[in-house]
Amino acid sequence: MSNVVERIHDRSAKIVVVGQGYVGLPVAMRASEVGFRVVGLDASTDRVKSLQSGSSYVGDVSDEVLQRALDSGYVATHETRDIAGFDVAVISVPTPLRDGLPDLAYIEHAGRDLARYLRPGACVILESTTYPGTTVELLAPILEQGSGLQRGDYHLGYSPERIDPGNMTYGLVNTPKVVSGYDGQSLEVVDTFFSALVDQTVRVGSCEEAELVKLLENTFRHVNIALVNELAMFARELGVDIWRSIDAASTKPFGFMRFTPGPGVGGHCLPIDPSYLAWRVKQHLGHTFRFVELANDVNEHMPDYVHDRLQAMLNRNRMPLNGTKVLLLGLAYKRGTSDWRESPSVRVAERLDTSGAEVTFCDPYVPTVNTVDLRFPLVAFGPEVLSEADVVVVLVDHPEFDPAAIARHGALVFDTKNVMRGHVFNGEVL
Repeated sequence: MSNVVERIHDRSAKIVVVGQGYVGLPVAMRASEVGFRVVGLDASTDRVKSLQSGSSYVGDVSDEVLQRALDSGYVATHETRDIAGFDVAVISVPTPLRDGLPDLAYIEHAGRDLARYLRPGACVILESTTYPGTTVELLAPILEQGSGLQRGDYHLGYSPERIDPGNMTYGLVNTPKVVSGYDGQSLEVVDTFFSALVDQTVRVGSCEEAELVKLLENTFRHVNIALVNELAMFARELGVDIWRSIDAASTKPFGFMRFTPGPGVGGHCLPIDPSYLAWRVKQHLGHTFRFVELANDVNEHMPDYVHDRLQAMLNRNRMPLNGTKVLLLGLAYKRGTSDWRESPSVRVAERLDTSGAEVTFCDPYVPTVNTVDLRFPLVAFGPEVLSEADVVVVLVDHPEFDPAAIARHGALVFDTKNVMRGHVFNGEVL
């Protein structure tokens, strides 16, 4: 342990970050910034080429930050041989759901790649969100089988990512980092490494505890968003302005935390992470995690509710949805970010497309390299595109979406984020 800890302290350690997305790229940039030799491994050749050219596709990493890292020796690659000789490897790969079940194929693949180059004393840290038990029960056997090492020969830990894309107040450095290890020496190495990157680390007693931390945080958000989404639907039927009620409730200085309704939940976290926990509870304990299943039911159907509300609004204006030009403002899953993974905006678009609408997206944050799988046109925000649409739907409250311009040029507007409050416009609010 002492050798790797010493190399971390004197910044001579070679750091590998597997996965150069919204989580892995900021970690790689920070590790390079503090003086480590960093290799970023990603399976996407398009992403690697973009990084090598100094063009960032992650909103929280500017081109300037990326270029400084490149100038300092940061290497972006899709060749596994480039990770040879690593001292610390961080796995930051996706963990999607497939048919409602956890898909850990990316973790397994990363584990096999790292195992080929795992040396005694090196450390592997899993950051990907997953169920309690993944690090010790799944990743450790893969590393040991592929390397021939045994527990104690190398170090292993788990540290849940807490990246919040677009958050201008809290980022990687000033957000406390939960750290764990599968033994005391591993915990020491993991803590030493992340202490070099962030202001504060928080040690927990086991990898399983750390894995549960992330699921707890996101299940809390998921359930509360589902609560206000369902309240929004009921409030409308009751003739109550849910947004004003939330504003008033938010004045309470204790016992209340503000959550607001919208077209659904997105990103890698909320649509997926709570289901990991529910799956683990069902698999190991035989119980149903009822809060998660209820939250899933509400949040998954919000895009349907948006579709139905929009269709009803058009009907009242004697306009059929079939053939209507619909401009959707916001592809990302949240304000101020380019992240559109699992975005409810896509599901809204798909529902409208099925009904025959002509759908166009507008999102100033999403670069072209991130939209290769998007089958709807992406246009720039402005008076012309607003005027060309039969109806404008506000799905994300990006600050660039000027409500005065929307009110002036949008013939009909459906606002799911309450950005039009205080502006006279033809349309409705969620």
